[in-house]
Amino acid sequence: MSRRVSGAGAIVAAAVSIIAVLAMAPRAHALEIKRMTLSSGAVLLVSEEHQLPMVTVSIAFDAGARRDPAGKAGLAALTARCLGQGTKELSAAEFNQKVDFMGSSVGVSASRDYAGAGFTSLKKYQAQTLALLAGILTRPGLRDADIERKRAQTVADIHSQEEEPGYTASVTFVQDLFGDAPYGHPTDGTAESVAKLTPADVRAFYHDYYKLGGAVIAVTGDMRADEVKASLEKALTGLAGSVPAQTVPPAPPAPRGLDAKLIDRSVQQANIIMGFSGIARSNPDFYKLQVMNYIFGGGGFASRLVQIVRSEHGLAYSVGSAVDAGKFPGAYGVRLQTKNSSANEAIKLILEQMHAIQEHPVTAAELDGAKKFLIGSFPLKFDRQSAIAGFMLDIELNNLGLDYADRYPKLVGAVTAQDVQEMARKYLHPDAVLLVAVANLKDAAINTAMLSQAAAGTSAAAAPAKK
Repeated sequence: MSRRVSGAGAIVAAAVSIIAVLAMAPRAHALEIKRMTLSSGAVLLVSEEHQLPMVTVSIAFDAGARRDPAGKAGLAALTARCLGQGTKELSAAEFNQKVDFMGSSVGVSASRDYAGAGFTSLKKYQAQTLALLAGILTRPGLRDADIERKRAQTVADIHSQEEEPGYTASVTFVQDLFGDAPYGHPTDGTAESVAKLTPADVRAFYHDYYKLGGAVIAVTGDMRADEVKASLEKALTGLAGSVPAQTVPPAPPAPRGLDAKLIDRSVQQANIIMGFSGIARSNPDFYKLQVMNYIFGGGGFASRLVQIVRSEHGLAYSVGSAVDAGKFPGAYGVRLQTKNSSANEAIKLILEQMHAIQEHPVTAAELDGAKKFLIGSFPLKFDRQSAIAGFMLDIELNNLGLDYADRYPKLVGAVTAQDVQEMARKYLHPDAVLLVAVANLKDAAINTAMLSQAAAGTSAAAAPAKK
């Protein structure tokens, strides 16, 4: 969540992070969550943590970028930014002055799937900070001048990002992979789409999607669950109603063979993304796919892609893979930065490694290392209040269950080498891959015929990574 944080707030937040790591890491498995429902229909999750005099509130609204109307990409993100510009009674400057005086942080932002609103404050300022958050949610200013200013800032920010080859590669990849589906545009929209948005568009989106029915509220810190419920019931009146469910989009059609999108830029290194449609977070294959991905390309220096493409062949500045699982099926992708002259060889190696992990079982050492890391790093989800709040939102939004913290190690620990190979065969598609390359095309001389051969698996298959 994007938040305004004063100097005093930043100092407090830093101290809280350090103390919270020490105080909470040993007892992460014992996270106690109380689940309640507000009269508005919102689900309330509360984890009482009385070690520090701090309180964090996070609200997830069904108002993410996947709700952007056709032709209005970026509307959800712009609306969230504009909500932070004060209330009907307070200008943006007056609102920020009140937040800064308390050393609190208050903010609203939009991601691809949800819009998030919330605050962190000292316990003694909890009521005042909640009142400010409630003000921008239930009585937002949404003045024309503020909306037009934020719109201009967003367009300028997008133009600045467009100078980065990695950004261009990412936008092109999602547009080509998902097309007109909800995930087919960047969260912030494009400079062209945002420039056309009007104050009326912003106000309409707010009225349509900022509703508590179906929203999830997570609260953690030095407070009592019953007191928090009562205060939220009182503060958040005016957000009644719910948002109609969104239809799950059909899976994007898989390309035939290697589908290459080549963008010419005067750059020293090629920025490359290659991938395919992936899974939703609710898919039961998620944990098996996590383990497979860690071994293949998501485990940093422990992964095959880094070992082979970077360490053994010296072809990449950075290389890795990621599972982007959302409310709807997202993407599975590999990112690579390499010299223009090395692009063909690096891409070919990655395609060969896709075939290799499908054809040869992973080693016992690889499997054990992946599971130990994923299980061992899990307590970091509880290292500070904002992380606990985010974790609670995650388990409710994805129907993971209140006992998820206890079940996660078992879910990952049960994954076998056979499971990993099954996931590689099911979700890696080297023979039907979207390739986006932003490069100096003259120097890169990307050979799509040769790469298509590697994608089809007709070149020499790679052996498993050495351990």
